[in-house]
Amino acid sequence: MIKTVEKSAKTEELAIAAAVAELGVSADDVTVEVVSKAKSGFFGIGAAPAVVRVSVEIPDTQKDKVERYLKGLLKCMDLEADIEIKQDEKGALSVNLSGNGMGAIIGRRGETLDAIQHLVNYSVNRGNDKRSHISVDAENYRAKREDSLVRLAEKMAAKTIKYRRSMALEPMNSYERHIIHTALQDYEGVSTASVGVEPNRRVVVNYEKPAKPDNKPRSREWA
Repeated sequence: MIKTVEKSAKTEELAIAAAVAELGVSADDVTVEVVSKAKSGFFGIGAAPAVVRVSVEIPDTQKDKVERYLKGLLKCMDLEADIEIKQDEKGALSVNLSGNGMGAIIGRRGETLDAIQHLVNYSVNRGNDKRSHISVDAENYRAKREDSLVRLAEKMAAKTIKYRRSMALEPMNSYERHIIHTALQDYEGVSTASVGVEPNRRVVVNYEKPAKPDNKPRSREWA
């Protein structure tokens, strides 16, 4: 990424020094273009300061790379979106896209959104020794989808217990199956398992018969 500032001063040297100070870099790392030279004028009449344009190449951050890649990808898809990127203390990036036409970005059951997330992670992390996890969302779709999956899981668990038979859910990706498993891991009376092969792998909610009470006589402790 190239960062450029333009400064004016009485001399070119002073203008360059001011630009370098603002950029916070060494004078050896910059490229200088003299826009106009200083003019002393005649007895001060017609005097003009020197104007320089100073540029420096700053290495792209992960956020810069993500934003640039997404802009290019959305342009290829003939779509526009506002891009908001946040970074947590561990370096993981969260991207939220917003605007018109988010349905095309999300796709059926989030399939297009998942594909975009995969492409961003692959492109930005390629060749890096340290990989950053990048999650991509649109209009908070993932949070809404997670809430609906948790409600679905609890509904299916209640049906499983009511009818005392296993219930199979629709095919889901690994992330959505994980939400179902987590939602029901402490749900009494059921267990979950993933069956099938991608892309038709799904969660089955199994009925668990309650354990029989232990009717053996318990010994008494006598004082």
